[in-house]
Amino acid sequence: MKALVVRPGTAKSAHVAEIAEPRLSDVPDGRGVLVRTLKVGVDATDAEIDAALYGAPPPGDDFLVLGHEVFGVVEEVGPDVTHVKPGDYCTCTVRRPGSTLYDQIGRNDITSDETYFERGINLLHGFLCEKFVDDAEFIVKVPVGLAHLGVLAEPASVCAKGIEQAFLAQSRLQVWKPRTAFVTGAGQIGLLTAMMLRLRGLDVSILARTPNPGLKQEIAEAYGARYVSTQEQSIHDVARQFGRPDLIVEATGNSSVAFECMQVLNLNGALVWTSITAGDKQTELPTDTINLEWVLGNKLLVGTVNGNRTHFEQGLAALALAEAMYPGVTERILTHPVRGIANHAEIMRLLTEDKTALKVFVEVADPEPPRPPV
Repeated sequence: MKALVVRPGTAKSAHVAEIAEPRLSDVPDGRGVLVRTLKVGVDATDAEIDAALYGAPPPGDDFLVLGHEVFGVVEEVGPDVTHVKPGDYCTCTVRRPGSTLYDQIGRNDITSDETYFERGINLLHGFLCEKFVDDAEFIVKVPVGLAHLGVLAEPASVCAKGIEQAFLAQSRLQVWKPRTAFVTGAGQIGLLTAMMLRLRGLDVSILARTPNPGLKQEIAEAYGARYVSTQEQSIHDVARQFGRPDLIVEATGNSSVAFECMQVLNLNGALVWTSITAGDKQTELPTDTINLEWVLGNKLLVGTVNGNRTHFEQGLAALALAEAMYPGVTERILTHPVRGIANHAEIMRLLTEDKTALKVFVEVADPEPPRPPV
C-alpha cells in the first residue's frame, strides 16, 4: 500500500513509497484494530521532520511514515476488542508506552524515559498511509456527529490536556478561579484552546501576528474571544488594557514569545507552554525582574506534550459542546484539504510557504455515508 514517508536526517526527503499492508495479527492477544485512513492532519511537526530537524525511524527501517493526526474508519477488530466495531469512526493517540511506571499505568504522555515513542514522529511509523493496525488501547471512537471534525481530534486533545494540567497544578492554591486568559498563537492549537477556555467562561484574548481583519479574527470573535494582532499591539499593551492574565497558553512555536509571556502573567498565574521549538535562537530577557516577580508572585510554568486517550475524549467532548454553543465555527479552521498522499509536494508547500493555510489536512480516502441510527 502507499504511504508518505521521509528519510529522517535527510532534508526534504518526503516521498510516496510502497509499504507492507498491516494485518490484524500484528497486535497480539486479540486486541488489534484495523483502520482505513480517511484524513490525516499535518502541521509544523511534519514539516520540521521533513526538514531533518528531528524524528527517527523504527529500528530496522531507514524511513519513517509521517502523520500523527488521524481520522479513520474501523474495518476489522480482534476478538477482545469491545469499544469499537467495524464501521465506527475513530482516531488514535500518538504516544506509545516505554518502560517507566508512568507508561505502565497508561500515562505514556508523561513518560520519564528520555527515549519516547510517537507514531509518525519518533521510532514508530505514522498514519499517512492507506490503512494501519493498532492496539485497542490507543483507538478512540469518534461520534458520527463529529465526523466532519474528526481530523481535529489530536490537536483538540493537546488543548484539553494543557488546560487540564494548568488546573491540576493550580490546585496547590486551594482555590483558583481564573477569569482572564491569553492565548498566544492563532493556529489550530491556539484557536481550539481559546474555544475551550471560552466554554469555561473565561475572558480570552488571542494574540497572533496575522493582521486584522481576517479569518483568524472572525473565528476568534465567533467563539466570543478577542483577537489582537501583535503587529498592532504588544502583549504588554494588551495586559495593560485588559488586565494581566491569570492563565496563558503559549502556542506560537516561537521561543521568544514563550519567554515574553513570563513578563505579563498575573500573580498566582499559570503559564502553559505547548510549543516545540527547534533551533538555536537566543533572546535577551530581564531575568532579574522575571525571577523576582515569579517567586514573589507564586507563578507557575507548565510544559505539556501530546495526550493520552482521556485527553482525546476530553477534546472530542469539547468539540461536541462547541458545535452546540458555536455551531459551524470550528469547521472553519479546516482551510486547506489536499487530495491524496501522492500530493506530498503540495502538502509541504502549504506547510512551509502558504501563510493563509490555517489547517492543512490530507484526504486519504472518501468516507462512507454515516450509518442510520439503530
